[in-house]
Amino acid sequence: MRAIRVASAALLGMTALTLTAPVAAARDDGERNITSFGFNVSPTTIAAGGRVSLSVNGCKSDTKVSSGVFDTVTIRKGQGSATATVDWDAKPGAVYEVTFQCGNESGHTDLTIATGRPDDPTHTPVHRGVKAGVGGSAGDFDPGEIGLGAALIAGSVGAAYYWSRRRAGEHGG
Repeated sequence: MRAIRVASAALLGMTALTLTAPVAAARDDGERNITSFGFNVSPTTIAAGGRVSLSVNGCKSDTKVSSGVFDTVTIRKGQGSATATVDWDAKPGAVYEVTFQCGNESGHTDLTIATGRPDDPTHTPVHRGVKAGVGGSAGDFDPGEIGLGAALIAGSVGAAYYWSRRRAGEHGG
């Protein structure tokens, strides 16, 4: 009988943890980028002077693709992809917005310019160590969300304990 109580408490605790995940995932500090058509830039990090592939699907008209780092490209209806050459004077490490305009709808994504230009013989690469961090979570702690999660977990553990003790008292065990 004890195994059933422990399993019930564990299941209730896991349910509480699962229910706290949507609260954190629903947070959206940026603008939503939902369109009726799909779009993509590949690769998302490229050296200055490199070529990127621009693709779109589900657009029922010509798609204009623009960015501050390459000339505007038109993907004709029914084609689906095109290429663009990144400007040689693109700033290494900069992030440029790429906008896909399909009819009256637009979506955007980012294109990052890599540091170093292997095709430029006058450029001497600088080798440095990797910038390592804590996995991107530093600075993203919201005390309110942490408190809410802790309260939900504590409440579910307390409820599981209460109900398991109450049942044990009813059955004499």
